[in-house]
Amino acid sequence: MKNIKAIGLIFLALLTGLAAAVYATGWISRQSGIASNKVVVAAVDIELGSRVNAQMLSTVDWPSGSVPNGSFSEIKALDDRVVKVGVLRGEAIMEGKLAPVGTQGGLSAVIASGKRAMTVRVNDVVGVAGFALPGNYVDVMVNAQQDKARGEDALQISKTVLEKVLVLAVAQEANRDDTKPKVVSAVTLELSLEDSEKLDLARSVGTLSLVLRNQMDKTTVATGGITKGQLFGEKVILPVSTAVEPPPARPHAKRVGHAALPASECVEVIQHAARSLTCF
Repeated sequence: MKNIKAIGLIFLALLTGLAAAVYATGWISRQSGIASNKVVVAAVDIELGSRVNAQMLSTVDWPSGSVPNGSFSEIKALDDRVVKVGVLRGEAIMEGKLAPVGTQGGLSAVIASGKRAMTVRVNDVVGVAGFALPGNYVDVMVNAQQDKARGEDALQISKTVLEKVLVLAVAQEANRDDTKPKVVSAVTLELSLEDSEKLDLARSVGTLSLVLRNQMDKTTVATGGITKGQLFGEKVILPVSTAVEPPPARPHAKRVGHAALPASECVEVIQHAARSLTCF
């Protein structure tokens, strides 16, 4: 009986193995029958602004029904192209991730059309403790003194002058995949030409501060800034003007005959049935 049970278990194991082999063979044959195309992918991590070469790329089989739009099938089609975003290993290279043909490598390839790159000096406080990293958005605030008005003192004011500004690079690094804070001495921002002029004036008249904002927040808020008096709730005291009282009116004179004389300065005298008016 023991031998019969052992033989039965062996026979069952053989049947199970044979069934698994048949299933695997069928699955492999079905996979080989799926149409596929060659797609160029990154063989290594490629940083933005880098010029692509053949050593950075490889080709893989990609199902024909899911080939990414704008992908490439030959490595030579990507000679001397520059990536404008970071590409991870194994990620397909697409036209939307590349700078226009003929673009030189470096940070200039990353700047959007119509924009400019401008660098400002920062410290650990101005640079939001190193959390203002490439790819983040910041607001720019300036603390300065307003111009003196006639008869008034100069008021110190803090005001947001630019909103939702893209950080292109910190120091000499433009890698957007790093999330570790970096305390640096300079930050490069992407600005329009008009905003570049505002920032250049702002840093010459006062002290700049960067305010980190949510990357998905696209709202803008126009503020009038805040002065020292508004910050501490000081009330503006207007000077009180002293009213000038009009001179007292003189008493009306009583008329005697055709002459008008003040009544308080005249005395009527009756003497021997004759009347006379004596004024002092």
